[in-house]
Amino acid sequence: MLPISNNASSEALPHKKPKNPSEFLDRKNSFNSAILQPILHHHPRIWLLLSILSVQVLLLLTLRSVPLSFSLPHPHTTHDDHHFQPPQASNSTSPDPGDQCGLGRVFVYDLPAAFNAKILANCDRLNPWTSRCDALENGGLGPVATGLAGIVPENLAPAWYWTDQFVSEIVFHNRLLKHKCRVMEPESATAFYIPFYAGLAVGKYLWSNSSEEERDRHCGMMLKWVQDQPYFKRSNGWDHFITMGRITWDFRRSKDKDWGSSCIYMPGMRNITRLLIERNPWDYFDIGVPYPTGFHPRSDSDVAEWQSFVRNHRRTSLFCFAGATRGAIRNDFRGLLLSQCRNANDTCTVVDCGGVKCSNGTSAILETFLKSDFCLQPRGDSFTRRSIFDCMVAGSIPVFFWKRTAYYQYEWFLPGEPESYSVFIDRNAVKNGTLVEHVLKRYSREEVRKMREKVIDHIPKLVYAKPLEGLESVKDAFDVAIDGVLQRFKEQEEWGFKW
Repeated sequence: MLPISNNASSEALPHKKPKNPSEFLDRKNSFNSAILQPILHHHPRIWLLLSILSVQVLLLLTLRSVPLSFSLPHPHTTHDDHHFQPPQASNSTSPDPGDQCGLGRVFVYDLPAAFNAKILANCDRLNPWTSRCDALENGGLGPVATGLAGIVPENLAPAWYWTDQFVSEIVFHNRLLKHKCRVMEPESATAFYIPFYAGLAVGKYLWSNSSEEERDRHCGMMLKWVQDQPYFKRSNGWDHFITMGRITWDFRRSKDKDWGSSCIYMPGMRNITRLLIERNPWDYFDIGVPYPTGFHPRSDSDVAEWQSFVRNHRRTSLFCFAGATRGAIRNDFRGLLLSQCRNANDTCTVVDCGGVKCSNGTSAILETFLKSDFCLQPRGDSFTRRSIFDCMVAGSIPVFFWKRTAYYQYEWFLPGEPESYSVFIDRNAVKNGTLVEHVLKRYSREEVRKMREKVIDHIPKLVYAKPLEGLESVKDAFDVAIDGVLQRFKEQEEWGFKW
């Protein structure tokens, strides 16, 4: 909707108020008797005309009072994360719980191997510096985690892996192949999944002197193949979805010399729903899903036991920060947080990742999050970072400094009330001297307990289960994402919400 301008034309025009109600009634009655009655008496068809006009006026007034269920982002919306309010996830009526596939059924395309299997087979050449084969083993979960003795319960240690943050394409593909609502006949499907490993395909070209053609080749070939499929042609892609295992900005190159691939801007991609670990809040087709963490529960009981463990874990530090400074960035905010944490004496624990690899989790990071009430979560190389989910899975309360780091990213997975599970401190206040320690000390033990409980309640939605069939009754991040996509497609059909 266009904003209403505040100029003179929008103000109420001055008018002369009748001296008393009877004067107004007299005027109205004299108009009726002098004008309307002779016309209606000699022209009875006017009765019909006036009746039709009256019904139309009533309908117009009624429709104007009905709120719309969704709003489209205005093309001139500011990108200020303090003022932007993105569309919220739908709360429309759920289908019959007795029908496990009431939201719809999924057909998984059998893409040529060049778009997935061959990419995995070339795992030793997906990175310009080192092999990625270890990171992609165990169905994308990575190497079994080591060094966790005394940190996690012994019987839960087998559920832990050193999972890479960029493997969601593999995880979603493997899970969808075993999904209870997968169908083998496309005519039975309401949703179509494209198992293209877009992030793995482009990753090797992001830091090398590669050409634009190299960065775009795989995505261009995939779209050409998909656009030839009859079910894509039928819907123009509106009922198709894909997982892209990197941040959205890696696929949004608008100029030849800029960063990344132009995959999202290619013809054919426009109407495809995209699952990404960081979304563009102004793009309806981008859906933010949790970064993969190291915890992959094997059963409902694993989830319950882990929740109990983090709930009762002894926390000796008020807050912590795990990360590295960005020396090349002027007035580096992460460096400021690191300095505050080190100056907070015994109330803050630091894991300095400047000299060690922290991107895919370490036992030191997990142990630090487990013993801290709060964990500082500035933006990473982009607005989001995997550490958000490592922190929350450990039952620590995240502290954000950019609203786009989480609040505008993962609406399907996080509580709707940000203050119920997190703390927000404006980064500019910190730059101007506000001490994070003083802000966090103002929360009572009861307030901290309630926030932690909210975090713990949402742990199932933040992790990806190990069994390909999913857990017995608990819905994990994969289940929430697929249910959300199917719900969205269902509503698009019911409402005719397409353009």
